[in-house]
Amino acid sequence: MAEVRTTRPFAKFEWMIAWRYIRAKRAEGGVSVMTWISLIGVTLAVFALIATLAVRSGFRAEFIDTIAGANAHVSVVMPRGVITDFEQVADNIRAVEGVRTVAPLIRGQAMASGPSGRIGLADIHGIRLEDLKASDAIVQSERTSGNIDDLPNGIAIGSALAANLGLDIGDRIELTTRSGASTPMGQATRRNAYEVVYIFSTGRFQIDEVRVYLPFDVAQLIMNRDGVADELEIRLDDLNQSEVLKQDIANAAGPGMWAYSWQDRVGRFLRALTIEDNVMFIILSILVLVASMNIISGLIMLVKNKGRDVGILRTMGLTEGSILRIFFICGAGIGTIGTALGVVLGCLFAIYIDTIFSFVNYVAGGGVWDPSIRGIYNIPAELRLVDVLKAVSLSLGLSWIITIFPARRAARMNPVEALRYE
Repeated sequence: MAEVRTTRPFAKFEWMIAWRYIRAKRAEGGVSVMTWISLIGVTLAVFALIATLAVRSGFRAEFIDTIAGANAHVSVVMPRGVITDFEQVADNIRAVEGVRTVAPLIRGQAMASGPSGRIGLADIHGIRLEDLKASDAIVQSERTSGNIDDLPNGIAIGSALAANLGLDIGDRIELTTRSGASTPMGQATRRNAYEVVYIFSTGRFQIDEVRVYLPFDVAQLIMNRDGVADELEIRLDDLNQSEVLKQDIANAAGPGMWAYSWQDRVGRFLRALTIEDNVMFIILSILVLVASMNIISGLIMLVKNKGRDVGILRTMGLTEGSILRIFFICGAGIGTIGTALGVVLGCLFAIYIDTIFSFVNYVAGGGVWDPSIRGIYNIPAELRLVDVLKAVSLSLGLSWIITIFPARRAARMNPVEALRYE
């Protein structure tokens, strides 16, 4: 009795047959055009998924960096009042583990005007120089001009406000506040002019178009806050610990004090971003599924066209397992190559998004991105390994799993029926 020899799975001849089937043209019983359609579909779907995830991650990171970078991680206020013994309260808060800096602030609003006669709203922050220099978003921006060390002799203003009022370093800005003496006609206004010594850009347009910084003692004077502070601005070693530490900070501040974190201010927006991210991932996952379905169509056509070949291979001794693996290699190979190309394109898009954005803006004649509407100055992208792995796993999982069904159909084909009419 002859010995039945079995071949190991995914032997070399199985790869050779599968490769020949993939690149076979229709005249040879292949589906070359369908192969290209499937390959391009998977590539574009994976590219879209990675590019979208990178942009969404970039938006979230940019939003957190600009909001938390230019504002307090935790703020301490006295509801319906001012903080009188703010120096002592600040010392108590500094003793809390995880607190990096504590800065007293004077807050107020004013009408700002420049030499050109244009006016705008100014959100006044009175702060000490050493405390302002602890704000990375203010001192480390690429769009700054002037010298922040000159703050005691002038004023620092946002870049968008400077552009709106036509101001540059050395110009004078006039602030009009309703903090003058009380009269029978109401509270009198007070006008003060300051030299612009520093222009900053936090990366967030809504902040840059209104924010101005004055020396702490000057702000106390013009806002009638002699010897007091409106709030304490607290920065932590880790801003993600703000929710954990805010209660400890409130306890250290003393009775009657309230502490709220940056997440309390923008928590709803972050939750909306999370929901949007999840919905976007589901929608793009469906896109990957639709692209993977092309592989099934191509394989079904390939099995139908290669019925005679399957019959011959089975009569030559190939097992059902070998036939299944041959057609599985065909479908999985298309999915794998498409996924790899999509990953490359998606990563390149995320890495060179600034260059691509500049090119699109140039071709469109400028004005594609309006920071006054979008809130940030350009399209951010953050390429994260976890996002790439999610896209790869989804694409490979779908393309490999759906390939099994037409491959099983080919493996179970009866060789006698396949050759009956040949």
